[in-house]
Amino acid sequence: MAGECKNECKNDRESLNVNDREIKRNEIKSRIAALYQVFGEIYGSEKMVLRASKLGVLRQIRSNRLGERVLALQKLIQGDPTLEKPPRLQEIPQILDDLEDALAQVVARRLVEEDLERKITEKVQERQTQYLNDMKAQLLKEKGAAENAATLKKLAIFEKMKQVHLNASVNEILRPQSVTEIIGQERPLRALIAKLAAPYPQHILLYGPPGVGKTSAARIALQHVKEMTGSIFQDNAPFIEVDGATLRWDPRDITNPLTGSVHDPIYQGARRDLAESGVPEPKVGLVTEAHGGVLFIDEIGDVDPILQNKLLKVLEDKKVFFESSYYDPGDPSIPEYIKKLFDEGAPADFILIGATTRDPREINPAFRSRCAEIFFDCLTPLDIQKVLRQAARKLGVSLSSGLVETISEYTVEARKATNILVDAYSAAYYRRQKSRGMKNIKITFEDLQQVLQVSRLTPYVTTHAEPRGEIGRVFGLAVAGFLGTIIEIEAIAFPAKKSQRGTVRFNDAAGAMVKDSVFNALAVYRSITGKDAADFDIHVNIVGGGMVEGPSAGAAIFLAVYSALEGILLRQDVAVTGELSIQGRVRGVGGVIEKIYGARQVGIKKVLVPQENIRELSAEMWGVAVVSIDKISEAFTHILFSDSAAGEN
Repeated sequence: MAGECKNECKNDRESLNVNDREIKRNEIKSRIAALYQVFGEIYGSEKMVLRASKLGVLRQIRSNRLGERVLALQKLIQGDPTLEKPPRLQEIPQILDDLEDALAQVVARRLVEEDLERKITEKVQERQTQYLNDMKAQLLKEKGAAENAATLKKLAIFEKMKQVHLNASVNEILRPQSVTEIIGQERPLRALIAKLAAPYPQHILLYGPPGVGKTSAARIALQHVKEMTGSIFQDNAPFIEVDGATLRWDPRDITNPLTGSVHDPIYQGARRDLAESGVPEPKVGLVTEAHGGVLFIDEIGDVDPILQNKLLKVLEDKKVFFESSYYDPGDPSIPEYIKKLFDEGAPADFILIGATTRDPREINPAFRSRCAEIFFDCLTPLDIQKVLRQAARKLGVSLSSGLVETISEYTVEARKATNILVDAYSAAYYRRQKSRGMKNIKITFEDLQQVLQVSRLTPYVTTHAEPRGEIGRVFGLAVAGFLGTIIEIEAIAFPAKKSQRGTVRFNDAAGAMVKDSVFNALAVYRSITGKDAADFDIHVNIVGGGMVEGPSAGAAIFLAVYSALEGILLRQDVAVTGELSIQGRVRGVGGVIEKIYGARQVGIKKVLVPQENIRELSAEMWGVAVVSIDKISEAFTHILFSDSAAGEN
């Protein structure tokens, strides 16, 4: 009995020990799991996995052995990769206590750091807000005004407006961007580039009719020269563009956008901090903004004469000097840059390019003496057609056959031609919107006709040369601005009712020059034929009633009178220009190149010019045959109509 009781007690004790160990193991498992959970919450699951992979304990974390899991936890928390031996079961509680303390310190440090970061962020934000408020207050103080509800509302409206953007202007799209896109101006453009690319570039004056590309050529020429090796212009050389007609200034130089001005502290009010100290403030003008580049003044002939003289002074000095009775060079409160502007002047070393549609005689002679002069050519119908095709490619539209030829009959300006095309494009685009089936835009004659009717456009050329003969009718030539044009001259003769009592009539509106030319023609007629025109009533008419300002129609008037008196046919595809002397000589006249261009516009095949003018002409005259004559009798071979003459050209 005693032995059995002893065995039962021993079994009970062993059972209790097993239960205690199991309870202890479960408690350790729970602590280990809690530590892993806290560690994951502190560092995040992704960082925990990366850290475990780096320490090589991923397998140990997933192990069923408590010692290996605790070893992995030690390495993760303590960051000690040298630990290799898993702890024994009796060592684990103490190790877990140490790990809990370590995690508690990490959590405490993390909380303190987060609290500090939050406080620092709040302080920084507070300081930044205070700084911005101080700056705003300072700016408002300098401006002398404060924000209010009305100004803030306007600011909000303005900021909202800035978010709205329409498509690019059609002028920006169609504007030439390279040398090859400047059409019909090969010679002037080549000369312009050559003068800018020279080691010592000159100031330049550009003459020509409106809408032929003077402004675009100047801009592109500078860009082209900047890309050349050895150019004196730097890559950032500015191109400052201004219209001379808009340059307004005050004779007292209170405002002068071209050369600059001085804002005195009392009258104009310089910057407030300067005004309070009685310091004048110079404001530089466009000439300084153009320093190192090009100042382009369109319609330079419209600039005020006094302002032109100021500009000439700048061109000579290559600086702008400022004056003010308020400037005291010994005042220590004057900023250094203001001292330099007053003492040394503002730099203004630039190349001036002036463009004008005026006659050279209307331009200030001082400018002409300082500038190289380049004359831009009038555009031929073929040039206009090239411009239109180029514009169509940029717009991405197709054109009906013959459309560009039709538009070229309505203008001699590239700008006007593209405007007509753009208007027709708008009509075609609107038509496409109404017809959903159209994919590509094609401009038709119907679209063009709509534009021509709405804009009340008429053909630029209304008279056309013909290969036939006519009595008493001849084409003379004239220049209006830089555009050549033809003059239709008619003459008719009737036998006078009484011998030697003939009369001579002509357009009074044509001016005194026509009167003189008619009487010169009658004197030359008598000299050549030996006949007295006094036996005839003669009427000379300038078709259209235009004013003839010079004597260049003299040769043409003689031929019309000669044809009417002799009953001889004159060719209607030949034009003539030149002053007629009473000795029958054809004297030189101006604007011969422009006149030949005008003849080309109406289909003239041959032009008779004074021998004195032949040296002005180049070999290329738009396909027009140019013949020089010294005496009016030399014109008969070329202008008197015959069957053989009808077959020429």
